[in-house]
Amino acid sequence: MQNKVFKLKSEYKPDGDQPVAISQLVKGLDKGMKKQTLLGATGTGKTFTIANVIAEHNKPTLVIAHNKTLAAQLAQEFREFFPDAAVHYFVSYYDFYQPEAYMPTTDTYIEKDAQINKEIDRLRHASTQALLTRKDVIIVASVSCIYGLGDPDEYEKVNMKLEKGMKADRLDLMKKLINVHFERTNADINPGQFRSIGPKIEVMPISETFVYQIEFVGGKIDKILKVDPVSSVILGEESAVFLFPAKHFITDKAQKEKAFKAIKAELAAQLKFFEKEGKVLEAERIRRRTNYDLAMIKEVGYCNGIENYSRLFSGKKAGEPPETLLSYFKNNFLTIIDESHVTLPQLGGMYSADRSRKQTLVDFGFRLPSAKDNRPLKYEEFEERVGQTIYVSATPSDREKGMSDQIVEQIIRPTGLIDPEVIIKPVSAEVAETYSSPQHPYPGQVQDFISETEKTIKKGFRVIATTLTKRMAEDLTLYLKDKGIKAEYLHSEIKTIERIQILTQFRKGDFDVIVGVNLLREGLDLPEVALIGILDADKEGFLRSETSLIQTIGRAARNSEGRVILYADKMTGSMERAISETTRRRNIQLAYNKKHKITPKTILKKINDITEQLESTHAKAVNAELSIDIALFKKTMEKEKKSGKISKLSDTERENAVYEKIISIKEKEMKKVVKELDFETAAILRDEIMVLKEKIK
Repeated sequence: MQNKVFKLKSEYKPDGDQPVAISQLVKGLDKGMKKQTLLGATGTGKTFTIANVIAEHNKPTLVIAHNKTLAAQLAQEFREFFPDAAVHYFVSYYDFYQPEAYMPTTDTYIEKDAQINKEIDRLRHASTQALLTRKDVIIVASVSCIYGLGDPDEYEKVNMKLEKGMKADRLDLMKKLINVHFERTNADINPGQFRSIGPKIEVMPISETFVYQIEFVGGKIDKILKVDPVSSVILGEESAVFLFPAKHFITDKAQKEKAFKAIKAELAAQLKFFEKEGKVLEAERIRRRTNYDLAMIKEVGYCNGIENYSRLFSGKKAGEPPETLLSYFKNNFLTIIDESHVTLPQLGGMYSADRSRKQTLVDFGFRLPSAKDNRPLKYEEFEERVGQTIYVSATPSDREKGMSDQIVEQIIRPTGLIDPEVIIKPVSAEVAETYSSPQHPYPGQVQDFISETEKTIKKGFRVIATTLTKRMAEDLTLYLKDKGIKAEYLHSEIKTIERIQILTQFRKGDFDVIVGVNLLREGLDLPEVALIGILDADKEGFLRSETSLIQTIGRAARNSEGRVILYADKMTGSMERAISETTRRRNIQLAYNKKHKITPKTILKKINDITEQLESTHAKAVNAELSIDIALFKKTMEKEKKSGKISKLSDTERENAVYEKIISIKEKEMKKVVKELDFETAAILRDEIMVLKEKIK
């Protein structure tokens, strides 16, 4: 029997529908079923069920979620269930991304513009390295997992093993590090960088936040120390370490030369084609662009948009699919498609959108035809590369139901919680006869929502509002703030890490209301939410479809006092079906509760913040320095208070005095280090001052 590599740890045992669901899914996998669907109502513990399936099936697992926020939450949960396993987070590393594009109708060329989040890039490397070195791996990914990534064989081939006592030359090691894309620095060291200090080399692996300090004596490696880069504390001594390349795309010298020849040949063929078609402008464009890119790659090893030549540098044939994260899963693995009703359409739609944009760039001479092969996988290619698959959703579509060998239902919640009460109220005062009287006229959906929100907040719970547009979300948030309600909005323009922070603060009670469009629907686990207001619920469409309404209603199913108000002037088909399904699930749960004498209780869920794992070394340095300084000065102020020097000051005034004193000292230190050209230390001091000034506010 295969050794168990996944050890599930939880204070809970499967309950309700979970034991049957786990058994059926595991049996399906053992029988070789290619596809299954877990139809799990919100709050029934689908993630716990899947964790049990992973533990039983005992294979590396890819979990795909449709957005970064949900992926972050799932990564947190799987880390709790499998603390000894390698659970990693793989999403797009762009905080901002504007793809290269050309619009012929207006003759507008838009150059690629992107901002890379280095911490997420580090986590991507941690994911691929875990897949190549361990068996107990769970990767929680967004749909970016179907986009091009370097060849895993080339990536693994240049992996360096350094051992204590092995013959090694310091300069030779530095050259090898540069060849695999590590950068040399003389300042603060970051992932993917190294620095030389006397007879030592300090290198920070691209996937880590600690440093390996390698000491050389007599042409050999004498010591390999693991060191904290902020405090310089030695964390341990290693006998051997592996250093993977700092970039996923690796090409050897011989292949580079082949690629240069292939690019020149393709350019010649494309110029001939344009000249034959009489497209003089397009021919000149592609000639200038390609020759410039070639010169840049030869001189500095890089050009803007180098990914458009990836097929030629990898040696693949025209039309061949690119290597992706899926290529790093070497053996048999399990695939979980979370919130499949949303994730599957995303996976299926990526190729067509990318192809259309690239074709226009090629047609008008901005890119060579091979640029079209820098693309995501087609859906059929994705299907060929994934292992046995389980679709997970509270509202699976006909698509996954039709593809599945079996559908497993999980309706009963172990907590006894029932689906929330659904109330319908009018949008406008004009159609509010039932809710109005001459003495108490109905105020309309916004004022009514505010009234219901205030009642809910008084009970200590949180509230969600969903609107139809981003603008409406922002306007409603401002209006709520004007009314003295602590609120924030959440939509797609807010950066990944900031979205996660907002949700964590919401759960902690830093504010009481979140206003969103549709990002709040699938998979977000917010047991503190007791009220959801769905504004303009009768506006049929994607945001108010049967599936969307059921998902939104489900956000309040983790609280025993959960209620949902649908603001609508008419009953739509989607509303009717959503309410009918919610009622069906309520009745199943009520019967179970009655039979087992269960009193529903709100889920108590630990509040974690994945952003703590994404916090940069710089931020850690700022926080570490501040905590020491503040503690020291507060101690001094307490002594002065006892001596009677500052007894007249209030606690707030005394605390602000501490912050102002530290600011004064930090500002002097910052000026001093700037004069010494120590800009890294100056940056830390600057950010410390900003944090302190915010505390005084």
